[in-house]
Amino acid sequence: MDRGSLATSLNCAETAVEMDWTRRLNIVRDVAHALSYMHHGCFAPIVNRDIKSSNVLLDLEFKACISDFGLAKILDVNGSNCTNLAGTKGYLAPELAYTTRVTEKCDIYSFGVLVLELFMGYHPGDFLSSIVDKTTLLRNLLDTRLPLTGAVIASEIFQVIIVAVQCIEPDPSHRPTMQQVLKVFSTVERSPTDHLDYLQTGIVIPACW
Repeated sequence: MDRGSLATSLNCAETAVEMDWTRRLNIVRDVAHALSYMHHGCFAPIVNRDIKSSNVLLDLEFKACISDFGLAKILDVNGSNCTNLAGTKGYLAPELAYTTRVTEKCDIYSFGVLVLELFMGYHPGDFLSSIVDKTTLLRNLLDTRLPLTGAVIASEIFQVIIVAVQCIEPDPSHRPTMQQVLKVFSTVERSPTDHLDYLQTGIVIPACW
């Protein structure tokens, strides 16, 4: 994968600018398709357990692939799937602090963090935890190294980030499945008709942040 990791690309100002909003939306879809296949398309669900920007690799065209399955676990649909804590701080689902049971919802939480990191240009943890009323405008969640996007792409980014916020819900039962995530992505409107200024639209952040 010629461009290395997503983390490397985000940390390089020149590459980050080359990775425009449309390319970032495509990266989100690539990762979502990969996770959906792992969770729903295999003989048994596979949980990566370490979804993060340094484990997403990019080719020359910014097509994304998930890498590093050293912590991956094949789930037993009839078992408890308990295991030792594994993963990377900042991407770990909060329920892993009080349970050893691993489910697909752990990857979904990490995916939500990853999506926010991709659009913000850096890990979202410190920013989200500093928000007083847990509401912020979309424009505050966008990488300042890129020019603000037009209305059509802003609408698409808004809808993707809303899904990402649902993925980082502290209660795993409130998070969508990857199939549900893909369904939303496939129906995202690229031609908003409500004339809403999405850049100035508020987004509610889950209380765990």
